[in-house]
Amino acid sequence: MATKEQAIQALIEPTVNAMGFELWGVDYVAQGKNSRLVVYIDSDKGVNVDDCAKVSRQVSGLLDVEDPIAGQYNLEVSSPGMDRPLYTLSQFERFAGHRVQLRLRIPFEGRRKFQGLLIGLEEDEVILRVDQEEFGFPIETIERAQVVPTFEK
Repeated sequence: MATKEQAIQALIEPTVNAMGFELWGVDYVAQGKNSRLVVYIDSDKGVNVDDCAKVSRQVSGLLDVEDPIAGQYNLEVSSPGMDRPLYTLSQFERFAGHRVQLRLRIPFEGRRKFQGLLIGLEEDEVILRVDQEEFGFPIETIERAQVVPTFEK
């Protein structure tokens, strides 16, 4: 069964793509009247505030008609940014060689948070080097992953 985020992504992705953007990912945070739906878009040309506003208007109209979320929520459309979240296998492949932070759904060796160098993928496992040791995490065990920005001189 698809998660709420997956269902929303499937619903809005054709619209976002038709507007010339890549749907990077969707996060839904249920908090009663303060619930948030965050839609991340990307483009080879980058994303500016006007782009986010245009996509927000289109996605908002679609969500109003299809109504996949019960109750009130705030819609936010944003670029993924430098500390972009990673959702898909292709995104993990694309950011191999970068530092990333992972939060697991259940603890592994007594901890849920890991930060290290993203080596890449082996089958459906994300390979992360932490302090010269490599770990393989099945993609479905990762609750959240994001790139750690580095500011080099």
